[in-house]
Amino acid sequence: QVRLVESGGGLVQAGGSLRLSCAASGRTFSSYAMGWFRQAPGKEREFLGAMSWGGGNTDYADSVKGRFTISRDKFKNTVYLQMNSLKPEDTAVYYCAADEVYKIMATRPRYWGQGTQVTVSS
Repeated sequence: QVRLVESGGGLVQAGGSLRLSCAASGRTFSSYAMGWFRQAPGKEREFLGAMSWGGGNTDYADSVKGRFTISRDKFKNTVYLQMNSLKPEDTAVYYCAADEVYKIMATRPRYWGQGTQVTVSS
């Protein structure tokens, strides 16, 4: 079992930055692919990006490519989502996710965090 806990959400003005953190506990963190999703009110959950367990593969959704960056610290069992140039349409609940299989990270990762709210004001 893997437990994921997000933090770092909050209120930020358009054009600003935030860094979300996702602390993992349970099974060996370094053997899991990690990723981020978000869900805005009235919308479906959206895949943002993922990183393989070794960090050799990273994919991003077109909507955030160039603005959002995923990184991980294996020693701290933590994965990060650096968000720059934030827009009001980035307002959503952001979720961390994990799975043993990198290829399914964009569709059906097995483990989820509880989410953290990000609100971008105009």
